[in-house]
Amino acid sequence: MTRTPDHQEIKEAIRAKALSLGFESVGFASAETDPNDQKALETFTKAGFHGDMAWMARDDKRRGDPKALMPGAQTIIVLGMNYGPGTDPTAIFEHPERGAISVYAQGRDYHDTVKKRLKQLGRWMVEAYATDIKVFVDTAPVMEKPLAQRGGIGWQGKHTNLVSRESGSWLFLGELFTDLDLVPDSPEIDHCGSCDRCMRACPTDAFPKAYELDARRCISYLTIEHAGDIDDELMDAMGNHIYGCDDCLAACPWTKFGSPTDEPAFRPKVELTAPRLADLAQLDDAEFRAFFSGSPIKRTGRDRFVRNTLIALGNSNDPSLLKIAEAMTDDVSPLVSKVAHRAVKKLREA
Repeated sequence: MTRTPDHQEIKEAIRAKALSLGFESVGFASAETDPNDQKALETFTKAGFHGDMAWMARDDKRRGDPKALMPGAQTIIVLGMNYGPGTDPTAIFEHPERGAISVYAQGRDYHDTVKKRLKQLGRWMVEAYATDIKVFVDTAPVMEKPLAQRGGIGWQGKHTNLVSRESGSWLFLGELFTDLDLVPDSPEIDHCGSCDRCMRACPTDAFPKAYELDARRCISYLTIEHAGDIDDELMDAMGNHIYGCDDCLAACPWTKFGSPTDEPAFRPKVELTAPRLADLAQLDDAEFRAFFSGSPIKRTGRDRFVRNTLIALGNSNDPSLLKIAEAMTDDVSPLVSKVAHRAVKKLREA
């Protein structure tokens, strides 16, 4: 007679399977609602810190309530994949004629890779335990960082991002909801202590206080989510960031415990590690789509991306880039044209 495995054995079997599929971190959290999650979100949106991200303020009763996404869910398995870089992501700042792209966006689109592995794990669980499941990667109203902390993977640092003692902040997160009623892991505690390096590293002062982010001043938000004009003060502080920002992540002392990713899809494409602003600023829509095929950058769209590039070009203080900026002042996109005029003015002054 075959013995039915107990819940602890099921947990360890799931953990082992997830690790074998390439996940570096595996945590188990309860699917019950935590009122603190919704309260934190309300505080964030009432302050207007979400900026243009209206979906964050939409009260559809799903964000912060896992059972609204899967009524039968009992356990949420939170999984992390390491995308740690093999080099210092801040070294690019010494080359203002080149664009700084966030580490996470230098490889293939992580959504595809993480979701594929989640589905592999989910299929195995369905076959092994006849469970119902749902998988999520970043695109659903799942408050993944609080869940990751409750599952023991890491804690939300003073920069509001997840920090792991093993991987620093270089983790892509995904969630697998299941109706298996498994004992949650112990939550991770905060290990930031008195350190505030992440906050001091922010070029645009996006942290009003510890554990609080004003996205309207965050370079990642400005270069990825924000579709309109950017204040001059913020543009001046953006340096050569053209897509995302890793400054607060790279400044965290816990990053020294991370290791470069072993996942081929997350390794940087050579052409995205230090691209020339002169090349990127002149991309038309077709060229933009072709160049960033398979990249998360493609979702931003050509106009927003070229806007970012021209901001960096204007900040470069490199007069040799003036002709490119002048050529872009007649761009069909008002968003691009306006920033091109700023770049011309700054480069003429340089």
